[in-house]
Amino acid sequence: MLARTRTAIFVAALLALFSAKAVAQPVQRPGPDRPNVVLIITDDMGYADLGSYGARDIRTPNLDRLAREGVRFTDFYANASTCTPTRAGLISGRYQQRYLLEAPLGANGAASSAGRGLEASPYSLPRLLKSRGYATALFGKWHLGYTATQSPNAHGFDTFFGLKSGYHDYWRHNDSRGQPDLWENDTPVTVYGYTTDLITARTVKFIEAHAAEPFFIDVAYNAPHWPFQRPETPSVAANNARFVKPADSLTSSRADYVAMVERVDRGVGEILAALEQQGLTRNTLVIFTNDNGGEWLSDNTPLFNRKWTTWEGGIRVPAMARWPGRIPPKQVTPQVGITMDLTATILAAAGVVVPAEAKLDGVNLLPLMEGRTPAMERTLFWRAAVGAGIMRAARDGEHKIVVDGDHLFLYNVRRDPGERTDLARSRPDLARALRLKLESWEAQVNAEAATRR
Repeated sequence: MLARTRTAIFVAALLALFSAKAVAQPVQRPGPDRPNVVLIITDDMGYADLGSYGARDIRTPNLDRLAREGVRFTDFYANASTCTPTRAGLISGRYQQRYLLEAPLGANGAASSAGRGLEASPYSLPRLLKSRGYATALFGKWHLGYTATQSPNAHGFDTFFGLKSGYHDYWRHNDSRGQPDLWENDTPVTVYGYTTDLITARTVKFIEAHAAEPFFIDVAYNAPHWPFQRPETPSVAANNARFVKPADSLTSSRADYVAMVERVDRGVGEILAALEQQGLTRNTLVIFTNDNGGEWLSDNTPLFNRKWTTWEGGIRVPAMARWPGRIPPKQVTPQVGITMDLTATILAAAGVVVPAEAKLDGVNLLPLMEGRTPAMERTLFWRAAVGAGIMRAARDGEHKIVVDGDHLFLYNVRRDPGERTDLARSRPDLARALRLKLESWEAQVNAEAATRR
């Protein structure tokens, strides 16, 4: 009887050991045919606010690491000079003018947001990735509409946590109308903490929970957009987080802004560490960019002007990408790119067969990033509402026109990124050719937009 008992105990111990070994086996990670994608987008960051782009008073070691371990673009552009239009370009992969989204939406319930937004489509970026088996998440800023058919979930994000308006108080999470603006999917939630840190924490948690399947995360930091609240000290943004300007009696400082950017960089470091801890670094494409040019506390050196305009300071932004084993390190490219190119690039990396009906305007930059193809010539267009007026621009190769009211300027922005030397008087032929291309593009997007009115 004792012998049988000992035998039973021994067999049970062996079974437990084999069971433990089976549990300890590494899970199947996403393969190179379906890499994870982490897209990090900041808000209103200046062109020169990263160490890899020349910053001297901001420390960004983690974002600089992406540049060092991958490719950095010198001539990358946002789809627009403000938030909503650029984000529409990303989610649709197309010029946002086609969807009548050329200016930022106001807060929920504001007149400027009534009826406006990006309606859900089967061809949105997250929906196309879901068709390939991806888990999808958006943590951070949405700013593309408030109705059920305009929500992140309707567009194909399995998980959403963040703000739906253009900005909110980083600590109290109320919008410009004083209404709560922190959401878990389509449900308002109350969570204590600094928004940047909350976005980072949710991203890390999602990586840990979905390490065994391919995932796409849109990490949409609202920093360093106003209100310029520091991360180390809880505060209340005055007048529902209104925009403070340089001449205001109680204004913000560059030091406030620096603290906000450095907190984002710390968050990026935590995200990269989470990928490493889960063994996902080599199977993850990490992309960083910004949604438009910097505001008055930003540093746009050597570019001219700021957010809202179609001058280089309003639309040229930092961009970099890392994918170990696929994108060679320490690359710097003059390739001209734009936000909606990231849509096409991510879909190509994920092996998504994009339906012709999607009609993407962006192009796949992955072959360029991987060093398989040389830089290509691009022709890109912008149109932005600036106050009561409209600004336009077109870049073709190394030349760019800016149309501001009745004035047309021509620059070689490769040699003159500060747009100081107007070439219109010496090259009226080129100015006219670019103007005709711009007008042709406008006619095309206007015709499609007319079908949505």
